[in-house]
Order: sequence, then structure tokens, then C-alpha cells
Amino acid sequence: MHGWIILDKPLGLGSTQGVSAVKRALRQGGYGKAKVGHGGTLDPLATGVLPIAVGEATKLAGRMLDSDKVYDFTIRFGEQTDTLDAEGKVIATSDVRPTGAALAAVLPRFTGPIEQVPPAYSALKVDGERAYDLARAGEEVVLATRAVTIHSLTVAPAKAGAAASLGDPAAPHAAAPACAGATMESATLTAHVSKGTYIRSLARDIALALGTVGYVTMLRRTKAGPFDLSQAISLDNLYEHAKARTLEQILLPLRAGLDDIPALSLTPDQAGALRQGRVLAGIAAEDGLHFALLGDTPVALVEVGYGNVRVERGFNL
Repeated sequence: MHGWIILDKPLGLGSTQGVSAVKRALRQGGYGKAKVGHGGTLDPLATGVLPIAVGEATKLAGRMLDSDKVYDFTIRFGEQTDTLDAEGKVIATSDVRPTGAALAAVLPRFTGPIEQVPPAYSALKVDGERAYDLARAGEEVVLATRAVTIHSLTVAPAKAGAAASLGDPAAPHAAAPACAGATMESATLTAHVSKGTYIRSLARDIALALGTVGYVTMLRRTKAGPFDLSQAISLDNLYEHAKARTLEQILLPLRAGLDDIPALSLTPDQAGALRQGRVLAGIAAEDGLHFALLGDTPVALVEVGYGNVRVERGFNL
């Protein structure tokens, strides 16, 4: 078993618990032991795309962590919590409610390269301690700003009904009202962001720019690297396949995590040389990363430069 299982992570489940769920499914299905890892942390209070790497795909998990992500998130205006989500206690309030026009006007300020301060309740380390542990202990947490990139930030299309609740993908969006001059209690946005971006911080800063305060009530990741919700399965579906011993039906191939990288076809001799860690010379290929294959079998993730091919990550297949 070498490849990717894409979970539609439910509310309340941590990323490491998602990894444990896949390990358990592999055992239940009689597939034996395999290396398993996740390709991007997703908070327990968030839902959506969680790539789980199995077998040799774990060698690509680090690359997945560096990939862009897309999120839908709802900001509730008028209150700010210490955790910047619905789990925390209220630490600030405001009577100001923004209009749809005001929201649209500030979004360009948060598009492109920006600086943001991560939430105090985050997994970042301060003097060797997790920031959230220090915050829960009542200590003041001061985190440095970080540079991130917001590739796009838009208001999600409005849907009928009440505001979406935290992590509930079935709940309707609470987007900007049809009348741009009407005030809003909440709004749902879609953000395409670089690695390291904290959506809770983005929501906080948008609310502050609107002259009010706010926190995230719903956070759903709809895409992580090349993977999106169309490929994601529920935990129930995962366990059903484990019970039926058909997990290979939902396992995406190892190369699915590299669909943005060109393939490089090898001869048997070239594949053997790369597997021994040798450098290939005189290869006619563009410079950059390539996915080296012998037929349909992945051999390595390689770097091509000036006609030379060097192994970045080798696969034992």
C-alpha cells in the first residue's frame, strides 16, 4: 500500500487522530504495517481535506506541508475570543457591524504578501514550549509576525438560512447580504493561501480593519496541494472499505501528490543507476523537479539541472 488516502476530516478530530484512523483501517483490512503520516495539520475545530500518506508516499508528506491551501471560513462580528474561534472565551466586544460594501473594500488589503501575527493558541514553540500550552497556563504569549501570501480572498456566495456553525460543512454560508449597504452579523469568505497562513489571524485582522472585532465560527479546508473535496472520503467510508478489505479502491497513487511535476521516463539502466544514488548525465529534460518513472513504477523525485539528474527522494518500489 503506497499512496494517498484523502480524509474529509470531521469536526473534533485532530490530524494525528486521522493518521491513527488510517493505521487502524489498514490493520482491520489485513494490509499489515505501513508508514502513515499526514500532509498538513488541520485543527480539531476545522473540517475538510486532510491528505494521509501511506507507505512510500510519506516521503512526500513534507512537500505537501509546503503546498498552498484553500479554506472556506465564517467570521462572526462583534466579539473576539482568546483562541480566535468559538472554543475560547470572549475577551473583547464591539457594537460595530460592517456592511457588505465595507467588507469588499478591505479585502484587497489582505491579498498578496502580508504580515500576520499567529494566534497565541497555536502549535508554534516559544522557548521550547507550545504556544497554546503557555496560553492555557495563563502566560502572556508574544509571537513574531510572519510573512505569508494570500493568493486570493473573496466573499463566498450567499445561501439561504442561518449562519454556518463551526466546522459544519452542511450549514449554509453566512456571506455578505444582497444589499451592500446592509450590516452583517457574520460573513463567509474563501481564501487561497500559502503555507503557514493562520485563518484565525486573518479573520481577526479583517474584523479589526472593519472597525470591529470577530472570530472564526466555521473553518473548512476545501483543497490542500493537488487534493480537494472531490477526492475526500468520510471516516465511515474509510472503515467500510477496511471491513470489506477494499482500501486499495480509495487509495490514490503516489504520483497523485505530484500532479504539478512533469514525468521523466527512464530506461531500466537509468532507473537502476538512480536507485543506487548515482547521477545521470546528458538527460534531455528541462531544469527543475521531475517525477522519474520506469514504465508506471515510480523511481524517484529528481532534480534536473544542466542535463544532470540527481535524486531528491527515492522510492523503494
